Amino acid sequence: MEKVSSYFEVGHILSPQDIRNLAVGFKLEREKEEKVEKEESISDTILFSYKRKPIMAKTPTQKLYVETIKKNDITFGIGPAGTGKTYLAMAVAVSYLKQNKVSRIILTRPAVEAGEKLGFLPGSLEEKVDPYLRPLYDALYDMVDPEKVNDMLEKKVIEVAPLAFMRGRTLNDAFIILDEAQNTTREQMKMLLTRIGFGSKAVITGDVTQIDLPKTSQSGLIEAIKILDGVKGIGFTRFSEKDVVRHPIVQRIIEAYNKYEEQNQNEK
Repeated sequence: MEKVSSYFEVGHILSPQDIRNLAVGFKLEREKEEKVEKEESISDTILFSYKRKPIMAKTPTQKLYVETIKKNDITFGIGPAGTGKTYLAMAVAVSYLKQNKVSRIILTRPAVEAGEKLGFLPGSLEEKVDPYLRPLYDALYDMVDPEKVNDMLEKKVIEVAPLAFMRGRTLNDAFIILDEAQNTTREQMKMLLTRIGFGSKAVITGDVTQIDLPKTSQSGLIEAIKILDGVKGIGFTRFSEKDVVRHPIVQRIIEAYNKYEEQNQNEK
């Protein structure tokens, strides 16, 4: 563009050759811009799925979240549904496993609907816990070839289990993701955080507006945020409805509910 301006500033009449030169220059400049854009896109890509689909952070908060996960031993991702908290954490975990930065992935969430007392439910242990862990499986199968996932599950390279099953263990050289952490009790949260061993990284995700615990129980996530904020090696990323990357209607629903709840609180 500077070259074109210089032509007109001196009253230069463009010849056919000048036009050809400018066209070549524009093309080279655009190719350079596209190369930079592609390199930036690749650098933002956390992982390529088995279908070669790039998985990347799409909002500034998501990018900050991924950076926070990489920089800290423990990261808390807090915010509404649809913001990619668990999905992005899963992508980083799979990426770390592929790069041999960890030797296994452990995915867990509290089975709060069953009070984590699953004995009264019919069927095998796997059949009992599967409904509570299905969202974690869904994200995993979206990133890794299902056959490989099944093989890794059999070999315990990837473990998906209710939070109660973490008790008494030391989780070394693992990438741990605790999902739906707002439904942990204070004892459960402390239990998991103190299970983390050498060479491990943990991501704790939750939405403090969606607590399903009995009213007599305090959320372990809310308490952990208060206690651990500022502790070295622990990072926090807070999402808002602006970070929702699901169907646009989901974002509008979240905004409507937030507005309604704010109005009700003001009326009280």
